[in-house]
Amino acid sequence: MLSVTDLRVAYGQSEVLHGLTFTTAPGEIVAIMGRNGMGKTTLMKSLMGIVPSRSGAIRIGGDELTGLKSYERVAKGVAYVPQGRMVFPAMTVRENIETGLTVRGERQVPPDIYELFPVLLEMRGRRGGNLSGGQQQQLAIARALASRPKVLLLDEPTEGIQPSIIREMARTLRRIRDERGLSIVVSEQVLSFALDIADRVLVMENGEIVHEDSRDRVDEAKVARLLSV
Repeated sequence: MLSVTDLRVAYGQSEVLHGLTFTTAPGEIVAIMGRNGMGKTTLMKSLMGIVPSRSGAIRIGGDELTGLKSYERVAKGVAYVPQGRMVFPAMTVRENIETGLTVRGERQVPPDIYELFPVLLEMRGRRGGNLSGGQQQQLAIARALASRPKVLLLDEPTEGIQPSIIREMARTLRRIRDERGLSIVVSEQVLSFALDIADRVLVMENGEIVHEDSRDRVDEAKVARLLSV
C-alpha cells in the first residue's frame, strides 16, 4: 500500500534521512521507533509533503506521491495525525472533524466516526481546545479518518497521554485496521505501545533504519537498547 524507496531529506545542506526504504502492506500496522532526534518526525512530514524530499520515491498503491503537495497527497489517500495533535482549539469537535471531509466533498460527519469515538459524539459541540490530551488525540485521529484514507500516519500519538487512554487508543487503532483495512504507520518511542499494536517494528537511528523485525520475532531487549543508547 505504501512504498518508500531510497528517501533522502535534507534541511539546507544537512541531510537528515539517508536513503530510507520500507514498505507497508494493506492492513498492516508498522511502528517506526527511535529516540528523539533520530528523524521520525522528519520522515512523517516528508511522507505528507510538509518537508520536501531531496531524492527517492514515495508511492501509495500505484500512485507516485513525490512532488505532490500535502492536500494532493490527502486526495490520493494519505492522512496525517501530527505530533502534538494540532486540533483547532476555537472550533468545535464537530467542526474539527468536518475539516477532514473537504477532500471528499462531504458535509456531514459519518456516523461510523462517532461510533469509533463515542466521547466525541458527547462532546461534539465543545471547543477542541477544551478537551483533555487524550480526547484531543481521538479528535485528531477522527479528523484524519474523515478523509477515508488508505494510509494513516501517526506521529508520537502517546505523547502526553495517560496509560489508560494509551491502551484504549491501541484497541481503537487495531479496530480501525481490522474494519477499514487501511495501513497504519506510527512513529513511537514507547516500546510497550508499539508491541501492542504493530505487525512490524522498524528502528531508526541517525536517519537510517538500523533494525527491522515482525512482531512475533522482535527481540525486545535489543530494541530497548537501541531506544536507550
